[in-house]
Amino acid sequence: MRHIAYNAFLPLGTSLSLERLHALGNGIGKLMWAVLPSRRKETTACMRDRLGLGESEARELAKASFRHSACSFLELFHARYMDHRFLEERIEYENPDLFERMGATLRPVVGVTAHLGCWELLGGVLKRFNTKTDCQVVARLPKDAALADLLMHMRTQSKIRVLPHREAATEALGKLRRGGLCAFLVDHNCKRAEAQFLPFLGKTAAVNKGPAILALRAKAEVWPFFLIRLPQGRFRAVTLPCLDTAVLEGSRAERIEQICRFYTGAVEQMVLRYPEQWFWMHRRWKTQP
Repeated sequence: MRHIAYNAFLPLGTSLSLERLHALGNGIGKLMWAVLPSRRKETTACMRDRLGLGESEARELAKASFRHSACSFLELFHARYMDHRFLEERIEYENPDLFERMGATLRPVVGVTAHLGCWELLGGVLKRFNTKTDCQVVARLPKDAALADLLMHMRTQSKIRVLPHREAATEALGKLRRGGLCAFLVDHNCKRAEAQFLPFLGKTAAVNKGPAILALRAKAEVWPFFLIRLPQGRFRAVTLPCLDTAVLEGSRAERIEQICRFYTGAVEQMVLRYPEQWFWMHRRWKTQP
């Protein structure tokens, strides 16, 4: 039954323009704000405490975050339709020299990003400019098998393959060692066994060390990359300087921690710049030491 429902929604989602998807997302975000009082309260409190805001300012930012997150999820339906014209007309590049270096490097690349901005559209940007033939995106899939199938279908594109995170380690490492690119969302909570515990926005968080371990084993460059939503249907691609894991010193555990600190710091920097564009509804600090 769920497969039928999701498959019925698929042609509707893909038929809508980006502007209509954003209008629908804004409506869904407002509805979620109205009908999810516990999440509304929890998100507002989290933004107040983690960002040091007053109650009213935190509430307004939390409301904007609900709308933004709904738009970000719906952008999944547009990711395959990002052609050269779309990229040229709608996207501006912060640090374009770093973006070009990331796309042209012959080294293995571990790309790191977050549930911030327009994360579902990032694959379309990388597909158009990345020169590597081995491009993997490692994703956590929902337990709902029908929804997981839909997400896998929509996220898989030419030159971009999606790997479920539970099955990704061996294949991702092989691709990286052949000079490929593997991208991860590194801002989600994880189990203690997978975690490096580090401060994030002033509170200890469980940071997934899987991407760090793969980057270290492949001697990869770690590149933070984000796509930010701007007014009037435009976007900003933000590339931050990379970390070369081949030159790190210390024990294996110390080097893994350095890499985790690097990409956690990159995410924190971007969340502080664009707090309303992060997915605050996720219980980021749930797992503790």
